[in-house]
Amino acid sequence: MEYLLFIATDQNPDAQSETADMIAKWLEEGERRGIRKHGNRLRPAADAKTVRVRRGELLVTQGPFTKSKEQIVGYDIIDCSDLEQAIDYVSRHPMARFGRIEIRQVWPVTE
Repeated sequence: MEYLLFIATDQNPDAQSETADMIAKWLEEGERRGIRKHGNRLRPAADAKTVRVRRGELLVTQGPFTKSKEQIVGYDIIDCSDLEQAIDYVSRHPMARFGRIEIRQVWPVTE
């Protein structure tokens, strides 16, 4: 089953700071186990655009749709046998301590 991970910042992170080495180890584990399919960081929320169409009018606004101190800073797509395996793998991501990670199962359009 495929899962999309929303990697977000947090107002109350764990005391230890995240390092690039910690993320590299998590990525390496996912590659080695064949779990991680794709992922990347995102540009800052200030670079975002929100697109809506209302009554036939295109509305493009600067920044993210929600006004929140927590922001989505990256994403990953993983392929796990079940939700328990996904949670186990995600629990070792550094942002599980320094941010928040939302896990959502991908729901194919054809279903």
